[in-house]
Amino acid sequence: MILVQLIICKQGTNSYLIHKLGHRVSAGNAESVKDDLNGLDKAVGAVLGQRTIERNQLLVKIAKSKLNKKRDDKTEKVTKPEELVRLYDLLLQNVADLSDLISSGRDRKPEEIAFEEECQRKSLAFRAERCFYLAKSYSLAGKRVEAYALYCRARSLAEDALSKFQSIANKDEGTIQELKAVSKECRANSCIEHATGIMEEEKAPEKLSKKISTISLNDTATKVEKYLVDKLEVYESAVGDANTKMAPKIERFPPAFQSIPRNPIVLDLAYNCIEFPVLDERKKKVQRGFISRLWG
Repeated sequence: MILVQLIICKQGTNSYLIHKLGHRVSAGNAESVKDDLNGLDKAVGAVLGQRTIERNQLLVKIAKSKLNKKRDDKTEKVTKPEELVRLYDLLLQNVADLSDLISSGRDRKPEEIAFEEECQRKSLAFRAERCFYLAKSYSLAGKRVEAYALYCRARSLAEDALSKFQSIANKDEGTIQELKAVSKECRANSCIEHATGIMEEEKAPEKLSKKISTISLNDTATKVEKYLVDKLEVYESAVGDANTKMAPKIERFPPAFQSIPRNPIVLDLAYNCIEFPVLDERKKKVQRGFISRLWG
């Protein structure tokens, strides 16, 4: 006789019963044994998926604590927004796998349906967070238009997820407060990106004119760099100085501007001053000679 009973542990304030087996299995009932084993495999897989999500959420919490931290200690690593985007990608994949596992099979129980709906709400919240940190990465790269669009999209996702979390009976207050903070930051950052983009667009012609004014045909580089092409007659190691980390340069690229001769400009100013001879008399003689030949 085998008695199997498996219950998923609490997550936040909710607890869900994924699968419960309380059948007395006999050796001759093969179909019952198969169903029991499939249910056991499904329940164990759900527990592993849940634990993986909790682990990745802990990694996200640690990464967020180091996001805005100043680099006081050189050995301490500061989190970049791209790292949080990668972690939320993992969380979305974990939630999708767990939702597929729960939705598989027949004769689904109410606990399984409720747990699948919770996975969908979590997925929407993770998408909002991922979009928010993706917008941060674009903002740090100076891409204002992309960052503004992503902040607006993240705010829309956060408000949608917030409405779904507030509509259930057992509310997850931690997730609700986090979504409210994300929505508020998205609104503020989108306004900042919009204003910054307008300022940069206004200053773009001025910056361009300054860069063009500094262009010269002469190579006026303040730092004299040595290239391997200029030292072909010298027997010297191509690796360079051991104290410098920069690799040796072969040739200057892009090459410096050089003045080149162009084709001469020829203007025919004497054409209007030339007096050509009148050829009317010769034209008449030619016509008469041609007609006399025709008539013999």
